[in-house]
Amino acid sequence: MKVVLLQDVKGQGKKGELINASDGYARNYLFPRKLAMEATDGALNEIKQKAAAKQQALEKEIEKAQETSALLKEKTIAIKAKGGTGGRLFGAVTTADVSAALAAQTGIRIDKQKIILDDHIKTAGEYTLRVKLGHEISAPLKIVVEV
Repeated sequence: MKVVLLQDVKGQGKKGELINASDGYARNYLFPRKLAMEATDGALNEIKQKAAAKQQALEKEIEKAQETSALLKEKTIAIKAKGGTGGRLFGAVTTADVSAALAAQTGIRIDKQKIILDDHIKTAGEYTLRVKLGHEISAPLKIVVEV
């Protein structure tokens, strides 16, 4: 009997796959536990539609990440920090500070965990950071730290 898996089944296949299962295994194990459903034309069509919708959502996310990457390449973010003489800061500029400044100055909201600092920023000056936007897309972000 041909069945479509609704969840991953160890030794059989992954969710959404079409497999051949014996009649007894399908009726006594897979169907009662809602692990699979019979492979009818309607079920196969539904799986194709879900896969197409998932692919379309993925393409939308990638397109949005690329647009954000293009915007970030052009921007320079100014961050004010407390510091002493010689441009040394009383602390360090963190990814949370960069994320907050980015949201305030451009309206682009990026989680602080997606901003990569190569070194601690403890002096005033210009720095280039890397922002991970997902789907193997990253963008450089220029910041200027002022005392």
